[in-house]
Amino acid sequence: MLKEHIRADMIAAMKAKDNVKTQTLRGCLAAFTNELVAKNKKPTDELTDPEIVVVLKRLTKQRKDSIEQFTAGNRPELAAKESEELHIIESYLPAGASREEIEKIAKAKIAEHSVIDSSGTGKLIGAIMKEFDGRADGNDVREVLSSLLPHRL
Repeated sequence: MLKEHIRADMIAAMKAKDNVKTQTLRGCLAAFTNELVAKNKKPTDELTDPEIVVVLKRLTKQRKDSIEQFTAGNRPELAAKESEELHIIESYLPAGASREEIEKIAKAKIAEHSVIDSSGTGKLIGAIMKEFDGRADGNDVREVLSSLLPHRL
């Protein structure tokens, strides 16, 4: 299970005195507990792997936003720390869908839903994201669709 893998890696990082990795993984485990509490479950319950992936994706999005803010605020040392944490968290996420995979599914969904212009993009994004079951990035899907569909006049 993914949570046990993260916990074991955290213990290994503690033994190796890798403070950044230890703190990052500790934060992930705390986020899992917070997710349980938010879902009105007991903190001793377990999240499923797909739920853990959702939490990890949320944490990566937070890190990316922080990097952007720190870079804009001329704080490169804080941006570097967030970037390091981002790489650690991303290592636990399943491999994302490639642009070619997204394009292949997008073409199939465009034909299936008979969409002829960009007005049907919202419906297609939902269908494509469901097909990938969280492995595709929404921005990548939107970019592929905008390249495949003519814009509405």
